[in-house]
Amino acid sequence: MGNTVSCCVSPESSPKLPSRQPAERLEEFQTSTEVSDDNTVPYLQHISDREVPDELALESNPSDHARASTIFLSKSQTDVRDKRKSNHINHISHVSPGPLSKKYSSCSTIFIDDNTVSQPNLKSTIKCVTLAIYYHIKNRDSDKSLDIFDEKLHPLSREPVPDDYNRVDPEHKLIYRFVRTLFSAAQLTAECAIVTLVYLERLLTYAELDICPANWKRIVLGAILLASKVWDDQAVWNVDYCQILKDITVEDMNEMERHFLELLQFNINVPASVYAKYYFDLRQLADDNNLNFPLEPLNNQRAQKLEAISRLCEDKYKDLNRAAMRRSFSADNLIGDGCCRVWESGVPTWGQFYFSDKLQVVKKVLDQYCY
Repeated sequence: MGNTVSCCVSPESSPKLPSRQPAERLEEFQTSTEVSDDNTVPYLQHISDREVPDELALESNPSDHARASTIFLSKSQTDVRDKRKSNHINHISHVSPGPLSKKYSSCSTIFIDDNTVSQPNLKSTIKCVTLAIYYHIKNRDSDKSLDIFDEKLHPLSREPVPDDYNRVDPEHKLIYRFVRTLFSAAQLTAECAIVTLVYLERLLTYAELDICPANWKRIVLGAILLASKVWDDQAVWNVDYCQILKDITVEDMNEMERHFLELLQFNINVPASVYAKYYFDLRQLADDNNLNFPLEPLNNQRAQKLEAISRLCEDKYKDLNRAAMRRSFSADNLIGDGCCRVWESGVPTWGQFYFSDKLQVVKKVLDQYCY
């Protein structure tokens, strides 16, 4: 999943990082990159030099830490509770819930969900990501923004911006059409949509902004632009987006990308654990809002592929098990308590498994045989 790096904050309470305003963050970055005293090389602060202070260690960022709850899922809970309450009342009142839209496996037919972590379904993923953006806008805390993201100051088209552009919340369908158009024209992948949401929440947390009707298009565009360059092997150039959005200039795209990166403190790495967390939280969001992922009947061809994958994984795990056993018995053949204990059955404890090796094996097998 590209380059990964661990962040330096502790996985605890709130997803908001307090303190400075966005303008102060930009001023600090410009100060830190000024030329040194000998006027030779500009000083760029290293990531390790920008660790979160101890007094802020309890604050966590969901885009950096796998154990921190995603912001979009927490913002959607209010609406989800209201929907469940309404459905409960309708059920008590004997109101028909409508036709069933879910497919269920039976003795003759087994339905398989092709939407996986390594290869998500594009259409369903975009629907979930845009729904997350919708809840961000609907349940925002305030309208804090920056001029670079204001659609009135930097319009995306030549059509006049409505006077109420900053007061009317966009519908989910409008957000979906905007994102879907960009992904279709630029031929971006579903994984890129998940990384887009990670960058969006990272921007809101780092810069202490809110995505609102006045800035949502430009913030989403900036996140997609950055995600496409970091994630996809063949990155889309800024001028390509100018051909999709006919009335935006390359200079405007470059300026927006520069501000986006500065507000992210140039932290564009997405750990695999964070990516997986956002994927499963998006699936939870889809389930809460009755967005069904496509299910296809299990046919002979797919069954043979699943059987082959299962056999390969089983063989790999057996090899890893034998290697773990050899490593455990080589330590003076000690049998006792603690992390070096070996059961009488010959099975090593969890502490002796090399999880990184196992995950690499699983990823290689899935990437090779899954479609």
